[in-house]
Amino acid sequence: MSLLTIDDARCIRCGLCAQDCIPRVIAQSGKEIPATVPEREGYCMKCQHCLAVCPTGALSNLGKQPEDSLPLADGCFPTLDQMDLFVRGRRSVRKYQDENVDPALLRRLLAALGNVPTGANRCLLTYAVIDDKEVMGRLRARVMGALAEAAAADRFDEQHAYLARIVDAYVNHGVDGIFRTAPHALIVSCAPEAATPAEDVALALAYFELLAQSAGLGTVWWGLLRRVLNFLPELQPELGIPEGHAYYAILFGVPAIKYARTVQRDDVMTVQTVRL
Repeated sequence: MSLLTIDDARCIRCGLCAQDCIPRVIAQSGKEIPATVPEREGYCMKCQHCLAVCPTGALSNLGKQPEDSLPLADGCFPTLDQMDLFVRGRRSVRKYQDENVDPALLRRLLAALGNVPTGANRCLLTYAVIDDKEVMGRLRARVMGALAEAAAADRFDEQHAYLARIVDAYVNHGVDGIFRTAPHALIVSCAPEAATPAEDVALALAYFELLAQSAGLGTVWWGLLRRVLNFLPELQPELGIPEGHAYYAILFGVPAIKYARTVQRDDVMTVQTVRL
């Protein structure tokens, strides 16, 4: 597969592809057509910036054709006011409808995650999704059963004592403190050889959260999964998490609650201005 293909008739020799190529794989001079620098081809990051920046769609990269990309026109992005309201209005949702998310919508959300940023554009993320509430129900029963058995046998050490309280709230009060009644979960993991494994995972989940909430879904970051897996490590490979990978997860589904306004947090930040 050719690293770079140029349509000579469409190329206007503007040089933008070469200018925006961070590893300097592409070179262009004067009225010459852009070309790769042979000794630098191995440094290509596969970022496709060259394809994206070309104003006439003259360039294809690694077989990706410009006509298969979505066009970016003025006004196609949300405005600052819209994004400001969205960020302020986003809430962690801990109450969900007992229904599956539309599979077509879920496929669309997951497909978009190929575009999340990763350190050095390594793209070494793995996405494991629980897409059926019946599967989540079986996982919930298995986890809660194992934790209840451990609580009854007094097997929780001081570090995991809080899990006994969660089990008690679930069994005696119907409070789902681990799964939050969510029908779905997305678990993102990253190989240790990535440039920034933990950061890549967090960014992928943050992007998914914004995508999901813009589609009317609710989300909540699933920090308790890590603690559950510390106690039940045999579940980790079953949840699609390779050994040694950094991981985190998010619960999601159709929310059973609707918020009427934003909260007020502008005063909780510490902002410092750097002067050098």
